[in-house]
Amino acid sequence: MARQAASSTSIPRTTLASMVGERIRSDIIDGVLRPGTQLNEVELAAGFGVSRGPVREATQRLIQEGLLRSEPHRGIFVPMLEAADIEDIYLAREALETAALRRVTGTSRAASAYDTLDGIVQAMESAEKSDDWQTVVSRDLDFHSALVKAAGSPRLERMFTTVISETRLCLVMLTDAYGREDLVRRRDDVVWEHRQILDLVRADDVEGAVALLKKHFDGAMGTLERRMGADTETPSAG
Repeated sequence: MARQAASSTSIPRTTLASMVGERIRSDIIDGVLRPGTQLNEVELAAGFGVSRGPVREATQRLIQEGLLRSEPHRGIFVPMLEAADIEDIYLAREALETAALRRVTGTSRAASAYDTLDGIVQAMESAEKSDDWQTVVSRDLDFHSALVKAAGSPRLERMFTTVISETRLCLVMLTDAYGREDLVRRRDDVVWEHRQILDLVRADDVEGAVALLKKHFDGAMGTLERRMGADTETPSAG
């Protein structure tokens, strides 16, 4: 497997591990470091102009997030996710976000959560009208992150960090043959579903919100799995 270093810009020697981790994370999410890429600690350290210690700490954090995978006797790689991984990611997301909805809907947190989420959905609706599907994708993920944050549970939010990162990795895997925004464009109800979930939160209908969230996830998971299957038969772009 060809080895590829992240961007080779030097960074200040403060909070080095966090800064290196953020650079590597961005390169993975932006598709600079593709799934299957092996990371070389020496090359990364040289590229960032730091010692190997901060690089090692950064990669360990990203392994915990699910954005990197350590394989014994082989090294550290950007994961190649399979259909079973997608099912597991959405199983975890459904559990975490359902817990968040139940903690928010019908409680004192609902009004503040609604205001935050409404701003995100308005941005999605505006982007949809402009046919700006890349922004729709970004705001989609922002919506779910904000929902979990609104629950006010640091542990719930910490667990969610991993699965939302892995969701981003799912999207990155499919950008060779398809733009990630195409995954959303092909589901013309995706923005509407977010608005409906939000309206159910405002109406204190927790069971309705939970049921629609599950429907939303079933649709997203099905789209990802179909596209992942298509990618095994369709040559990558370029």
